[in-house]
Amino acid sequence: MRKKSNQKLCSAIDTLYGAQTTVKGNTTFHGGLRVDGEVKGNITAGSEDNSTLVLGEHAEVVGNVKVARLTVAGKLRGNVYCSQCIELLSTANVSGELHYKQIDIAQGASVTAILVHEGDTQADQGAVTKLKTL
Repeated sequence: MRKKSNQKLCSAIDTLYGAQTTVKGNTTFHGGLRVDGEVKGNITAGSEDNSTLVLGEHAEVVGNVKVARLTVAGKLRGNVYCSQCIELLSTANVSGELHYKQIDIAQGASVTAILVHEGDTQADQGAVTKLKTL
């Protein structure tokens, strides 16, 4: 179980791209967006701190994503900038760069990506930890 934060979460989906929908071009949304169709273009939350993007099992997105919270059950090709958390379900198929504060990857998810943990402070960002040689 995840800890609940004091931050107000977006619990409602305001916009739905259905399974038969194809969007070519960039999308900017507020609140919650669920994609079950195909998007070829960038998806950006207008208000990043309270935004949720859900990609359904049959969704196919080719483009960059910038949101607070992201849940993926379908295909995503592009770079992700997530200010809070990314959840990759077992049916997720993701490639690109994933920038996140918290990530949850379910067993069975296909991830071909560079994972970049974003720290809570400016000092943590871009810091490289040197590992011991064996």
